[in-house]
Amino acid sequence: EEEQGVLSCFSPHVLSVFAPVLNCCEGDILLLLDSSGSVSSYEFSRLLLFLTELLRPFSLGEGHVRVGLLQVGTSPHLEFGLDVHDSQANLQKALRSTRQLQGDTNTEAALRLAQQLLTRTEAERPKVLLWLTDGVQPGDVDGPMSELKRKGVAVLAVSTGHGNYQVLRRAVTPPTESHLYFVDIDDISIITEDLREAIIEIIRAERLRVVHLSSHSAVLQWRPVLSADSGYYELRYSCVRRMEGSTHPDSVAGCSPGQYHKRTLPGDSSWEELTNLQPDTTYTASLSPESNQEIFNTLTVSFTTLPGERIYSMALQNCVRVSWGPLQPARVQRYTVEYGAIPRGRVHTVTLHSHQNSTLLTGLEPDTQYLVTVSALHVTGKERAMSVKACTQEVLPALVDLQLTPVGREAMQVKWQGHRKDLRGYWLSWEKENTQSSSKSSSSSMYLPPSSLSAQLTHLSLSSRVCVSPVYSSGRGDGICCTAEARTGWAS
Repeated sequence: EEEQGVLSCFSPHVLSVFAPVLNCCEGDILLLLDSSGSVSSYEFSRLLLFLTELLRPFSLGEGHVRVGLLQVGTSPHLEFGLDVHDSQANLQKALRSTRQLQGDTNTEAALRLAQQLLTRTEAERPKVLLWLTDGVQPGDVDGPMSELKRKGVAVLAVSTGHGNYQVLRRAVTPPTESHLYFVDIDDISIITEDLREAIIEIIRAERLRVVHLSSHSAVLQWRPVLSADSGYYELRYSCVRRMEGSTHPDSVAGCSPGQYHKRTLPGDSSWEELTNLQPDTTYTASLSPESNQEIFNTLTVSFTTLPGERIYSMALQNCVRVSWGPLQPARVQRYTVEYGAIPRGRVHTVTLHSHQNSTLLTGLEPDTQYLVTVSALHVTGKERAMSVKACTQEVLPALVDLQLTPVGREAMQVKWQGHRKDLRGYWLSWEKENTQSSSKSSSSSMYLPPSSLSAQLTHLSLSSRVCVSPVYSSGRGDGICCTAEARTGWAS
């Protein structure tokens, strides 16, 4: 009766309306809950209630926070895995319906299973093991805990009894003052905010960030928490101030601190480009997810546009010349040039002195688009970047064969082989005998469709030079030339 009373006083639907969702974090939280016989039924129910309140504000699912529950008993029991619940309603229901195992406190076996659960997920994803125990005979946990921490898992612990402080201190990751808590079960709610902040500190992720910045634009990106039919985003941004010492004429005009721009974006949006910004100016942007299902916290970010610099590129078949300016050696320590083929080419990096504002990128693939980003590391420690897309020129192959065959005394049959399907045609040129003056010859040429692979030429001059070039959509390729002795029937 008492246990049911403790849990039934909690109304998840009502409280979730007023609790903002913390769409600030990304990571895995595995709850290691002492469910052995040494924990009373009342204490077990209070621990579950504490967990519902602790985890309630987090946004759940892939790309956000995932929660799993592993119970400690004679044998470990996985109540639910990390990839099971993607909504607070399901998580709260699962926690309320959890039943105690009783039995022995075999923490070592549970930790071995915890290692498997936490190390099979993405390596770069933050991982937290939250151990809740009454402190009674946890066993030899030093080895398994050390292995977890060695693999990057942050360990936090809450003890509701008179556990061995030295054992628990060795188990948690530093700092101990925010990762280890001793509290009476009836007062456990007083540590909720502190423990939650400690977890947030570990799994906090940049939810709203600037992924591209130039003198006049910025691209903001965020991890979506809404869908197309569940709400919308309200984006506001305004200039704060121009950088001290800026002399760029545009950095003053158009900046009115306190006046903001507002945009409403669909619920399935994950990025937005801000344009018509002023160079060398600091802006602040806020993103508010609006939904009638949940209340989300507002995300903010500040950034400073680049100081009016420009980036230029000139591309050939296998290289790109990149230049930028103006030079600012007093403000810049060095430049880093990163370039890679779009969309998923390997990224190469070149580091240049602050007095250089041009470099030649070689060894590139022809007819390929590259994204080139020049980042300036300023003396203040801040880094600013600008990007340009450059497309290397298409390779225009030459003909692979050209044959001249005499046909009569003053005629020549010209034959060649086509090289590519996307040919626009062929350009044929030759020296033609001038009928009015045998001592002089004139040049003649004609365009042939791509289906033509031969032509017959007449009235060729002595030692006439015949050339055939392939014509592509982007230009003319290298041709092949031969010298013909039309009157003797010889060609070379």
